[in-house]
Amino acid sequence: MARNTIGSRMNPSDAEAALRSLFLRGLDGDAKAYRDFLQRLSAHLRAFLGKRLFGWPDEVEDLVQECLLAMHNQRHTYQSDQPLTAWVHAIARHKMIDLLRAKSVREALHDPLDDDLAVFTESAEEASDAKRDLGGLLETLPERQRLPIVHVKIEGLSVAETASLTGMSESAVKVGIHRGLKALAARCGSNWGSAA
Repeated sequence: MARNTIGSRMNPSDAEAALRSLFLRGLDGDAKAYRDFLQRLSAHLRAFLGKRLFGWPDEVEDLVQECLLAMHNQRHTYQSDQPLTAWVHAIARHKMIDLLRAKSVREALHDPLDDDLAVFTESAEEASDAKRDLGGLLETLPERQRLPIVHVKIEGLSVAETASLTGMSESAVKVGIHRGLKALAARCGSNWGSAA
């Protein structure tokens, strides 16, 4: 008896095979297969985007719909010898970057508070001290850890942009961030422990 995989979790290779089969059948004119593909793809995209945009459920739903429309309109660009999920994720990442850029532009349009107000003086000094302290801590890290943290976590670049900028692979950028943050946490923990 065949196992029903629609409602159950599939491993990535099974999900790839199922989505690809439905998509290719849909491209060949099988309307039911294409509807099934869109339904399964919606769930796949919701999970993919939800992990990256947690805390923004409305944006995730809007982005899923935008991705589905973009994939439908760009279906002729899919190369059947390539993994379907790589094509899907590339489109989803572009849509997500567009969303984040649009959000940052909207945020930049808000009127800033007057920085000369006395209420901000102390916090500005604290922020300056914190920035100096962070800079000093970052300087203790090797470049392969420091640069990914600076570019991704401080400057807000994507992992792909950082990889391109530094000449590192995306995987090396992620590893650098993880190891660098772990090293910083260990240094801060030992400094705090000795101050107590």
